[in-house]
Amino acid sequence: MAVSLTELVARFGGELVGDGARLIRQVAPLERAASDEIGFVAQGKYLTQLASTGAGAVILPADARDASELPRILASNPYLYFARVSALLNPPPRPPAGIHPAATVAPDAEIAVDASIAAGAVVGCGARIGARTVVGANCVVGDQARIGADCLLHANVTVYHRCEVGDRAILHAGCVIGSDGFGFAPSEGGWEKIPQIGRVLIGNDVEVGACTTIDRGALEDTVIEEGVKLDNLIQVAHNVHIGAHTAIAACTGIAGSTKIGRHCMIGGAAMIFGH
Repeated sequence: MAVSLTELVARFGGELVGDGARLIRQVAPLERAASDEIGFVAQGKYLTQLASTGAGAVILPADARDASELPRILASNPYLYFARVSALLNPPPRPPAGIHPAATVAPDAEIAVDASIAAGAVVGCGARIGARTVVGANCVVGDQARIGADCLLHANVTVYHRCEVGDRAILHAGCVIGSDGFGFAPSEGGWEKIPQIGRVLIGNDVEVGACTTIDRGALEDTVIEEGVKLDNLIQVAHNVHIGAHTAIAACTGIAGSTKIGRHCMIGGAAMIFGH
């Protein structure tokens, strides 16, 4: 795929300075970019790299208009602009629609005609898979689970029974949605398991990293609101509520019944106590 700078500005905005016909085929860091690639500078301390870059074009802050003679796009947020260009030039691969013969789908499951169910996947009774959603190899979607439209479940994702995932979610390999919360009542000489009868409810535009686990609620639901971004290897315990557009880095542990607000940022390996 190749796109001109003029087309990029028409799509994403910004101010074009220089040759708008310059074609861009890929994004790259400034130090190794080629003539058909575009780089970016988000911070002034990196402007010195412009002198030696081989990039065909660059994305710069508006106050760096004269920092280079290269064709350039001036943007208020160069990093975000670069991300959007990268997404345009690198769309995720999409398998053909349909149910692979090696998948196992319950007779009463509802699968959108343009969804894709890969080999080895299991879709349980009464489950629902939305339009254009991709369910990767060896995924399990449990009984009465709901997956929205335009979702991507990478290989080996497990969504337990009755859990719900909104639209445009990305669930990375090995993540588990709806496993039992860690609930046990002490009894004489041991422990008795407390049934975990809640669900996990995941909103729209959520991304869950590889091998992250989100436990179902004990009585009420565990809730992940829209736009939340979870890195790899995060533990979200039962009845946790994470507010919209919060981002949490890898190896964080969140104990039961924790409430996290909207637009929070939590660094890697953070530990949050229950309640």
